[in-house]
Amino acid sequence: MAVREGSLEAPAREPLDWKSEAFSDKDSLYGELERVFDICHGCRRCVSLCDSFPTLFDLVDESETLEVDGVAKDDYMKVVDQCFLCDLCAETKCPYLPPHEWAVDFPHLMLRAKAYRFKNQDTRWRDRLITSTDPIFDALSTPGVAQLANAASGSKPLRKLMEGVMDIHPDAPIPHFHATALTKKTDDEIGRALPARASDRTTGKVAIYVTCYGDHNEQQMVEDLIAVLNHNDIPVRILKDAKCCGMPKLELGDLKKVEQLKDANLPVFLQAIEDGYDIMAPIPSCVLMYKQELPLMFPEDEQVAKVKAGFFDPFEYLMLRHKAGLAKTDFANSLGKVAYHVACHQRVQNFGMKTRDFLKLIPDTEITAIERCSGHDGTYAIKSETYEKAMKIARPVVNRVKQAEADTFGSDCPMAGRMIAHSMEQEGLDVNKAEHPITMVRKAYGV
Repeated sequence: MAVREGSLEAPAREPLDWKSEAFSDKDSLYGELERVFDICHGCRRCVSLCDSFPTLFDLVDESETLEVDGVAKDDYMKVVDQCFLCDLCAETKCPYLPPHEWAVDFPHLMLRAKAYRFKNQDTRWRDRLITSTDPIFDALSTPGVAQLANAASGSKPLRKLMEGVMDIHPDAPIPHFHATALTKKTDDEIGRALPARASDRTTGKVAIYVTCYGDHNEQQMVEDLIAVLNHNDIPVRILKDAKCCGMPKLELGDLKKVEQLKDANLPVFLQAIEDGYDIMAPIPSCVLMYKQELPLMFPEDEQVAKVKAGFFDPFEYLMLRHKAGLAKTDFANSLGKVAYHVACHQRVQNFGMKTRDFLKLIPDTEITAIERCSGHDGTYAIKSETYEKAMKIARPVVNRVKQAEADTFGSDCPMAGRMIAHSMEQEGLDVNKAEHPITMVRKAYGV
């Protein structure tokens, strides 16, 4: 049978068989790395996505055979180190993803390699620390400590010291911490008296999973989301007992911790669904965990499937409400020119550019959508060894923002927005803080 060059069928990610013995077997892993690397070397379609592919192709091109068999297996992990699991290669580029017979799933293979290294204790203590968001963020979001942390992040001498101790780049963008977590100062339910109206896909009531960033770093984003939902007659519940979504630990390869966080969050989410609420998170990565990553890790878990069905991106939800005639378009203000960065973890959810579509409803507003990686990518942009690469990845996005001559710019991912602003500041440009699109919508409504 002839081998097809590509696949015309829709991509279908296969479940991650992470509990099998073969998943953690070194020979099996390295055999699969060699097989997939050989296919990628012959294709090279994904060279522009991240540094994993240039790293791989340089290793091949500098080998004696000019093929993958000339690359030392000890160098395979150099490719893995550059993957931050954005999933774009699988979801938007790869013609060999299942159902193609070659069954290439590059992100899942990189995740398997990361899990192998974590299991064999080949992971730096720094990376274990900075991905432990719940205890670290809780500790930093306390009166006195938050102020010290924020002052330290703005001190060049202290940032140099931090680099010496933890290999955190002294110029990397570090988030601001609030002295009190949002979940500790916000009512459980907001807009209870609003007349919730259901549509065919939505209940008209939203339980917000505020996420680590929304709770400790980007509280205004959550407050703006609440205001926009309430303006659209949607009552809101704040989920106060939820833990981290697990994405930082997924990127580390600590899959058992991902499972523990899933087990902690499911009862919280399922109770909200039982009470008639849809679930929403303002961070694309956190939505992706429950709509794709966890369902692929636990394909037989009915509770995971139930949460997946009830979990929404904010603008996916608003556009569903608009389609049903239930979203308000009584905008009081235009936004002018907007440079909108489409977050990678939102793009791979495959529901379309709903943020752009909703922003386009605002009169006298011009949207420039930028579908390129911002370079932040979780912890990638703050590490000393990858900061410069992150800045290089961000450069095309910054150029697009400048070309748009935008009045405002931002991303659904606040980390991406901060990286874009940081990159522009590093170029000596006088820029405002990036805005989450939900903040833009609140301004447009004038609420």
